[in-house]
Amino acid sequence: MSSDALPADPTLEEIRAALAPLIAQNAAFDGFGDAALVDAAARGGVDADVARLAFPGGGRDMVDAWFAGIDAAMAAKWPAEKLATLKIRDRITALVEARIDLIAPNREALRRALALLALPTNVPFAARLGWRAADLMWRLAGDTATDYNHYSKRAILAGVYAATMAVYLNDESGDHADTSAFLARRIGEVMRFEGWKHRRAATRTERPSVARFVGQLRYPGR
Repeated sequence: MSSDALPADPTLEEIRAALAPLIAQNAAFDGFGDAALVDAAARGGVDADVARLAFPGGGRDMVDAWFAGIDAAMAAKWPAEKLATLKIRDRITALVEARIDLIAPNREALRRALALLALPTNVPFAARLGWRAADLMWRLAGDTATDYNHYSKRAILAGVYAATMAVYLNDESGDHADTSAFLARRIGEVMRFEGWKHRRAATRTERPSVARFVGQLRYPGR
């Protein structure tokens, strides 16, 4: 990468986006630290001190920017109109597998990133990143739920995604076949659970309403 990849007077956000994948390439050896940042800045034609300003939170910001780039690349690979031709189950599977393919060249960097996020002080931050990924996947898949299902779907998918990444890190099978099989099983379980919820909602007997009963006493015939 050269400085030509950035505009003449880039913003810090543009520098973050440009350097994040270069930092990830270095992180397999150096972790998400200053050495990886300085090398990425040199390769990107960015002054090291300016690069540090783009990542004031250090390693956490570097991981955040890298994952944000993965989010954007996933959305570009699977835009909503393309996903609309698939069943819901296949949409979610395609999105998770797209993320795996995008991360694959830097699998060791992912290991370093997850180790950093697993530190006790970073657990809430890691949860936010997981939620962000799950939320984007559901929105791309066409989910419009605004009730408690909005939150339950994202929480469940975030858990499935995290478990799948853990399997992927230790997957030595060709074309990460073991990871794909694991993901298929987990997505199948989620879809069965969602189906059960819909069936339960459709057959659930409406609970008596005290307010409605009192209203009928006061206003007979309504």
